[in-house]
Amino acid sequence: MAVLSKIRQKSVLLIAVIGIALLAFIIGDLVNSGSLNSGSRNVGSINGVEINTQEFLHKVAQAEQNGKMSNAQANQAVWNQELNSIILTSEFEKLGLQIGKDQLINVIKQNPNFASNPQFQNQLGQFDIAKFNEFVLGMKNAGQDQWNSWLSYEKELEKVGIQQMYNALITASIYTTSTDAKAVYKSENDKVSFDYVTVAYSTINNEEVKVSDDEISTYIKQHENKFKSDFTREIEYAFIDGSPSEQDKEEVKERVADLLKPTVVYNASTSTNDTVAGFKTTKNVIDYVNTNSDVKFDSVYYTKSDLPLEFQEQLFNLTPGEVFGPYYFNDHYCLTRLVNKKQGEKVKAAHILITFEGSQAPQSNPRSKEEAKAEADRLLKEVQANPEKFGELAQLNSEDPGSKNTAGEYDNISRGQMVPQFDAFIFDNPVGKIGVVETDFGYHVIKVIEKKEAVQLATIAQKIEISDATGDVIYTQATKLEQDAASGNLEELATQMKLAFQKDITVRPFDEQLPVVGNQRTVISWAFGRDSKVGDIKRFDISDGYIVARLKSKNDTGLLSVTEARATVEPILMDEKKATLIRQKMNGATIEEIASKSGAAIASVSDATLQNPLITNIGQEAKVVGTAFATAVGQNSKLVDGTKGVYMVKTKAINKAPELPNYNNYKQKESIANKNSASSKALNALKNAAEIKDNRVGTVL
Repeated sequence: MAVLSKIRQKSVLLIAVIGIALLAFIIGDLVNSGSLNSGSRNVGSINGVEINTQEFLHKVAQAEQNGKMSNAQANQAVWNQELNSIILTSEFEKLGLQIGKDQLINVIKQNPNFASNPQFQNQLGQFDIAKFNEFVLGMKNAGQDQWNSWLSYEKELEKVGIQQMYNALITASIYTTSTDAKAVYKSENDKVSFDYVTVAYSTINNEEVKVSDDEISTYIKQHENKFKSDFTREIEYAFIDGSPSEQDKEEVKERVADLLKPTVVYNASTSTNDTVAGFKTTKNVIDYVNTNSDVKFDSVYYTKSDLPLEFQEQLFNLTPGEVFGPYYFNDHYCLTRLVNKKQGEKVKAAHILITFEGSQAPQSNPRSKEEAKAEADRLLKEVQANPEKFGELAQLNSEDPGSKNTAGEYDNISRGQMVPQFDAFIFDNPVGKIGVVETDFGYHVIKVIEKKEAVQLATIAQKIEISDATGDVIYTQATKLEQDAASGNLEELATQMKLAFQKDITVRPFDEQLPVVGNQRTVISWAFGRDSKVGDIKRFDISDGYIVARLKSKNDTGLLSVTEARATVEPILMDEKKATLIRQKMNGATIEEIASKSGAAIASVSDATLQNPLITNIGQEAKVVGTAFATAVGQNSKLVDGTKGVYMVKTKAINKAPELPNYNNYKQKESIANKNSASSKALNALKNAAEIKDNRVGTVL
């Protein structure tokens, strides 16, 4: 039902253009912009190479437009692109890497915008260098601006080629020794069996080992590499819902219900009162809908399955002239009247498309028109002999990518949806009919599968809007909360007013989403604004209400805040404290002594490996299994702080895997794994070692 669908909706290639778009999105356009005004800052620097603010913002704007992303997403994408480009370019220069013409052509061949474009392919679908050269000549003759754009794009393709060379050098430098391979083999196949006794951390109540903010802060500073972070802000906010009130909803419902009744209106030309028919009895249904509905009349016929699931039965089973409603649907109150019902207005059909040279459909198999007709006739005979094979033959032979994988089927086809010849065949023939039809796309072997009854519905839909009175109440509430929070406790005030409240929310400079209220970029920008101070309160007018926010804290240390790190660090520190308490209880030199004094039972593990250090019913305990391997057979280990508790083990047997003639299989497997990750690891190492200054907060935010 199109009108209800609309309600839901409300609540080949120009390479010059692609070149510019890719340049903007992937590596940035070459922009000759003026210098920054006196006193302004660059947006940042990487290893001393400064990033000009104007050029950066220009690239962000292009990425935002061409990449169809938000400003914050574009900002982050361009920053990461600049970071990678500057770091890698420096490495390329140190190594003296350059690219020749033949290598550049190979890069172009691998680029899908060229390799997959028919404009640059020969009859076999392969990249044709002659066609590409014609294109480049055309760019040169198109004018200086066009040519300069291409040359800029070509330089970026050169960078891609150089990076491929660089990655190849990194990968080639990775070598796995036989000793490495043997170590992998032994970690998988050496086995240890041992007895153990353990006291779990869970036996100590968390209340006994509370962790302070200072302890978390100290831990973070001791492990800075694990807790690096962008600048962050901590905010809290109340949400005042701006939805229509129940009274607003009732008023719309009553207004819609009144449309069922006739009304009396004054006729100025006759100076009399005229009675105007209601929706049930009006003869001009289309004008009545267009006059009274927020969504205009739609004449399309729809099958039962097209209608909203929650109202399918009521709507489809109406008789002509009968009205259903008022009913609530996606923020609207609706009345629906059945205008007409017809048999065969929607068709389910299947086809096998056979293209030929000169047809509009992309050709996977070049053939003449005569050859295509002969192939279509052959398939027709085959499906006429065995109609059940139609789907199988469609998957094997059809050249329509839109239906090839669905046995050639299209469902709920409306009149006029297909090309005229196809349309005429499926609507003019009975169910089960199979035939061949020629269209501009080729020859179609068509089967009519099903014809469906469809209805034409007239729906009046009026959106439930917030009334002025309700809006005034909500605005007053938000304003009062903002004023009171300036000298009071925002959380307590919000609780008293029974408002949704979010506290301890950590945000980063280019975040967009906030819990409960969704995309609220404006709030986050305010939190990072130059003039925003800790403790500031601000009211924000948003699409569905108001937000009253408070800036709780600023963190410009480059490390996670205590609040954000607590979920990770607190369990670690708690377990350390629990281990200290547990060790005091686990007195003894053997597992038997400890079991006797602690009350813990002795358990056994058989055939554990370093590669899979699993203890049954407990989980992975690498330190414990490693200790068992390191302890002589028959001996007791020292206490070990594991993942789930404190352990002592007594090794019973260590079964060494037999030596192999060679370890080539392990060597190859390990080498592939290492090579696959080498380039990304190298780039991450360069980033970690780089001197990065990010001035975006306060410059472009």
